[in-house]
Amino acid sequence: MNDLLEGVNVFLIGMMGSGKTTVGHLLASQLGYRFCDSDVVIEQVAGKTINEIFAESGEAAFRQIESQVLSELSSYTKLVIATGGGVVIKPINWSYLHHGLIVWLDAPVEVLIERLKEDTTRPLLKQADPAQTLHQILEQRRGLYAEADLHIRIDAKDTPEQIASQIVTQIPTVLKEKGAQE
Repeated sequence: MNDLLEGVNVFLIGMMGSGKTTVGHLLASQLGYRFCDSDVVIEQVAGKTINEIFAESGEAAFRQIESQVLSELSSYTKLVIATGGGVVIKPINWSYLHHGLIVWLDAPVEVLIERLKEDTTRPLLKQADPAQTLHQILEQRRGLYAEADLHIRIDAKDTPEQIASQIVTQIPTVLKEKGAQE
């Protein structure tokens, strides 16, 4: 599989709570790649948590740092990169994502709500009705997520191991399509 990808990075996109970090670790292991969580890198670069960046500087400042980090990460090879859920909203980020294989982890809102109900670290969920917020965010981003090379639908019963294996199994089908388009 590693040879098939020829060192091309794999970018995991999708909503918060879709499992990008958990699946990303497993996928990197299966591919013999390194794993990187862009949110962790953003916090290292900024010297602040994402919550602090949002609170002190706002979402626009966060998105600027996110684009800078993505730009730098896309220049490496053999990485599985878990991106932030909103990475798809800035057009410039697509130029970086297209340096690799883009995989959308598509979990239904009900699954996201269940996974995120105890999570207090998500700035965009600090609303009176987090479920409504998740629905709105997903509707705004769905068309952008659908631009991914590979669409992985996630069910509540799917384990991270099953999801990572499904991605590995489906990568060859996408690579043939990408090769035919170029």
